Amino acid sequence: MFLLMTGYSRLSSFAQLITLVVIFVFVLLLTYVSTRWMAKLQKNQHKCSNIQVMETFRISNTKYIQILKIGAKYIVIAVCKENVTFLTELKEEELDIEHLTRSMSELTFQEVFQKVKGVQKLFDKSKESEENENNEEK
Repeated sequence: MFLLMTGYSRLSSFAQLITLVVIFVFVLLLTYVSTRWMAKLQKNQHKCSNIQVMETFRISNTKYIQILKIGAKYIVIAVCKENVTFLTELKEEELDIEHLTRSMSELTFQEVFQKVKGVQKLFDKSKESEENENNEEK
């Protein structure tokens, strides 16, 4: 009788574990699907808008300069923690439009990888030159 009870409790524990794993996977799948749906919904809202953020430059943790396209005009604003300040209006000729209109989503993985690789090479070279200068000083 004891053997039957231990076998039953093991089977019950295993069934509970499998049920928990299935529920966990279902919740993860549900979260993934709802996140993708919300992203598509928000993306479609921004496509129809007359306002576009063309470029953002971070000055500090809470301060940014942004170039906005509103209709056919380009304006520059400063965004701080508590307020937004109009800086100036730009003409289209003053901007590098090709650079602004090409978003990260249009870049191929190869192009992004090459940019990151180039930045890493620059970082490595500057680190090497600092080490060489330190060695020469000694």
